[in-house]
Formats: sequence, C-alpha cells, structure tokens
Amino acid sequence: MISRRMFCGCALAACGLSGSAANAQIACEYLTPQGQAGISPAQAIQRLKEGNERMLAGKSINCDANGMFSRAGAGQAPVAAIIGCIDSRAAPEIVFDQHLGDIFVARVAGNIANVDIIGSLEYATKVAGAKAIVVLGHSKCGAIKSAVDGVKMGNITALLKQFEPALATLKPADGKRDSHNDAMVQKVALANAMLTAQSLTRRSAIIKKLVEDKQVSIVAAMEDVATGKVTWL
Repeated sequence: MISRRMFCGCALAACGLSGSAANAQIACEYLTPQGQAGISPAQAIQRLKEGNERMLAGKSINCDANGMFSRAGAGQAPVAAIIGCIDSRAAPEIVFDQHLGDIFVARVAGNIANVDIIGSLEYATKVAGAKAIVVLGHSKCGAIKSAVDGVKMGNITALLKQFEPALATLKPADGKRDSHNDAMVQKVALANAMLTAQSLTRRSAIIKKLVEDKQVSIVAAMEDVATGKVTWL
C-alpha cells in the first residue's frame, strides 16, 4: 500500500519539478491509531528501510512541521521504537527519514538496554502499539571504544560494564584490546547491537509475548556514520 507520504513524493517527481520545488514542504501523513493498526511488523521495518534509502539518495521528504504539530496534540501512533546511541551522527529520525509521530526513540551511549529503556519499549509496544523494535548501533562508537580500552571515569564506569557480553566475543586472534583497531571496535559494536536485540525477549515478559504473538518484530542494525547507510543484521 502506498502511503500518502510516498504518494506526495512520487507526485512531485512525476511532475518533473525543479530541485527547489521538489523540496518544498508538503503535508505529510501523521499516523493515526487506525493507520498504525493496519501496519504489520514487517511493514514497519520496511518503512524504515525505505526511509534510509531515501536519505541515501538525497530524496528525504521535507514535511510541513507546523502542520504536523497541529495534529500531534490529538495523540500519537508511531510504527516503531528505536534504541539508538547518543552519538550526534546517529539520529534515527534523520537516518530513517522519519518525522513527527513516526517513531519512538530511546537514546543512550552505546545503544544498551537498561531497565529504563526496556520499560520504555514496553510502553511503546504494549501500550502505544509500535510494531517493531530496532536496536541501532553505529560505526566508530565512542562508548564502544571506551569499553574496549577499559576506561574508568565517574558514572561512565558503570555504563561501560554493560558492554562486557559484547567484549566477551573478542578472541585472542583479534589482538590486544585497542580502540584504535577499527575492525575490533566494529566487531564489538556489531555484537553489542545483536546481543541487545536478542536480550529483550529474555528480559521482558511483555515484549516476549508480543513477539510470540507476532505483534512485534525485533531487529538489530548498524549505521555507517560516514555515509548514513544502515545494514540490517
């Protein structure tokens, strides 16, 4: 099914408008509970994939934000919830070309899932109806680099302890732990995203039931901060 947002974008392109005209603000779709209910978990993921493709192609949709805010007061019905890192280069709304009301976003250094994040995901899915959970890691993650180096500093020490399962995936063949080893940092970041995604059904009975009932999908993904491209794991 073609959403109103996609239709607007296609209509602009079909009319052969100039670049400046094609980038004019349009009245984008604001998701309603009815619209959300008609989206499957697989379709929710597909929306994010298509959004990343638009962003990479330089065809991001420029919504009329004022118009969307005027409808936002009535409620929200996002299709997905993203666990992302606080890194300034890894903003899910930009990476997936999503707009007001499209996605829930929980951001914490290293995209880990502590009890607060998991509780937020339970709200996003069970209460607010989001159909997918995405754990979005990224390249050159500063939190991962600090974990690799064993940094100890204030509350950061407790934060970095949560990367131990991902660090445990390193083998002697990977060499000495060193944050300047880009391949090592990437390996730990990949493992962290996947392990975090896998842990959610184990740590939340609510999320586990939603997944078992095929009401929610959980996926891990990685963004390349040099390009914005998302790889789905």
